[in-house]
Parts: sequence; structure tokens; C-alpha cells
Amino acid sequence: MSSSTAVPGQSPIAETAPQSLCALEPRVPADRLVAEMVPPPRFDSVRFDTYVPDPNQPSQTEAVKVLGEFAGGLGGAHATGAGRRKWFSKKPAPPTGPRGVYLDGGYGVGKTHLLASLWHATPAAPSLKAFGTFVELTNLVGALGFQQTVQTLSGHRLLCIDEFELDDPGDTVLVSSLLSRLVEAGVALAATSNTLPGKLGEGRFASADFLREIQGLSSHFRPLRIDGEDYRHRGLPEAPPPYSDEQVTRAAYATPGAALDDFPGLLDHLARVHPSRYGALTDGITAVCLTDVRPVPDQSTALRLVVLADRLYDREVPVLASGLPFDQLFSDEMLNGGYRKKYFRAISRLTALARDAKGLVAQ
Repeated sequence: MSSSTAVPGQSPIAETAPQSLCALEPRVPADRLVAEMVPPPRFDSVRFDTYVPDPNQPSQTEAVKVLGEFAGGLGGAHATGAGRRKWFSKKPAPPTGPRGVYLDGGYGVGKTHLLASLWHATPAAPSLKAFGTFVELTNLVGALGFQQTVQTLSGHRLLCIDEFELDDPGDTVLVSSLLSRLVEAGVALAATSNTLPGKLGEGRFASADFLREIQGLSSHFRPLRIDGEDYRHRGLPEAPPPYSDEQVTRAAYATPGAALDDFPGLLDHLARVHPSRYGALTDGITAVCLTDVRPVPDQSTALRLVVLADRLYDREVPVLASGLPFDQLFSDEMLNGGYRKKYFRAISRLTALARDAKGLVAQ
């Protein structure tokens, strides 16, 4: 639908009216949750040979080598031999030795790139491999139920869990129980994790803490340390400053498929949409244009914004904004609190998407 809008001091914009995320309330059926457990679009084409190790960080080169070997070892049947069981056979014994890897490193060292590369390199059909964030996995359990989720994933060769969240004891126990059942079925595991409240360190979550939290599963994981600085800032220019409301509005009208929303209104809308639907919220959106960006008012709102930032980053949706720069979204209290790592990741990802949006503004 075409429309016209007037910007103060300028001639009317005669373009296609942008969409509004606030007008969208997607419904996501359970079968879509399962089908979408693949690396997000941003990581469709990543492979081990597209990961560029920092020459000053030998652990990154070692990680590529180890993960490549791990993927190669997943080409056969399940370690339990479940695929060849006879009618009279007993329940197979759990596999011995590590059947999983845990990528241990700070944000921005390329853990998701490596995890997605492992998924792509594993010699199995996509329907026999699953990739999702911890939140997406808990949403799957909520949609299917525990037993059905076990049945659905037990035939898989590999399950990759990105951003394993250890700050909710209930969810940690739930997923640990699920993974125990999957390990018994011969499913190989790979994971990265987020930090625990009060376990800030230097922006990373230590493997010893991760293994302690998952308790009985620890023997199935080989910790793989990946050192380095946030790659999103390596050799990249500073994020562009926010634009004016007029520039953002004009860019939204001039960009087919763009969405235009005021930031406070979008934050309110996110409270009415379950985070499991944030990916669907961005379906078909080519750019997100936001006016009046301001600090988020509370931690619940901030955590919802983190999830949206992750989904936008996964899908490479540029973000053009007016108001405050993204590094002023979260208060000092938030940036020094238990969810510090999540907020810094959101700032880093939104900054990268703001760079991607520079071309939307007419010079």
C-alpha cells in the first residue's frame, strides 16, 4: 500500500508505508519450532574455513582443528548402536568418554560461528541435527512437553546449544535432565554458555562453573577454551552516531520491507509477545527503524530487548535509530549486575547492525 507522509521542512515522502513491529503478533506452531532448529540465517554460510583465527590467539586455531575432528567422528551411527538394535537386545549402555564439547570463551570470540560450523560439518542430514539457543530449547520443551521433546530429539546425531543460560536454576535442571536422556540415546552435544549472576569474571563463563552446574553431564563434555577479544570490534570503525527522527523516517519509507516504530512503544509491545516469537516477529523485515531510543526502564524490559537484539543479529537485519546511542541503553547498575554479559552482547550486536544500516540513509 502506498502512502505519503510529510517531514517538517521537507517535501512529502511518496513511498510505500513501512510496517510496524508493534502491529505484529505472530503465532508459532510447535512443528515450526522443531523445523527451525538450524543455524540462524546469519550463519547459513559459515564454515570452519571461513573462521579467521586471531594470529595472536593460538587457542582459536586449535579450536577449529578439534571441532573439525569432532564433526568427523559423528559420521557413523549413534554411539549406543541404537539404530541397529535387535528386537531381543537390551537397552544399550550409555556411551563412554566425552560425547560433547563445551566452547569456553568471552563474548565475541566467534563461539557461535564455530558452533554453527560444527553443525554444518557434521555428516548427517539437517533433520538429524539440531541447533538452537538455550531459550529456544526450553521453549521447545514448553511446546511439546518433556517426553515428546526427548522422543523428537533422540534420533538426532548432534544437538548444538548456543548461549546455555545458567542463571535460572529451574531451567538448568530441566535442560540437564533432557540432555541426560539424549546422551543415553547416543546424541552428541555441543554448547556455549552465558554467565551466572555474580560470576562476572572478565565477561566470560569459566568451564569449571559450567560443568559444576550441569553436574552429572560434566563427564560428557570436553571443555575447549577460546581466547580473544570481541571480533565484532576488530579493525571496525566506531558505530555511527544516532540519526535524526527525520532521517530515520525517510529511510524507513524509502526502504522496501522496513519497519518503523518508536522505541518506547516497541518495548511495550515486546512485553505482550512471548520471546519465542521474536524471530517470527522479524519475518520479512528488511530493516528496523527506531525513533526516540532511550535507556530501558527496568531489567525485565532489558532482557526482552536482549532477545530481540539476538534475533535481529542472527537474521542480519540492519537497525537505524534516532535518540541515544546504543551504548547508553543500559544503566550502570545493569552493566555491573548479574546479566552484564547479556547486555554487553546486546550493545555489541546492535552496534554492528547500526553499522550495517548506514547505507539506508541518503547522503
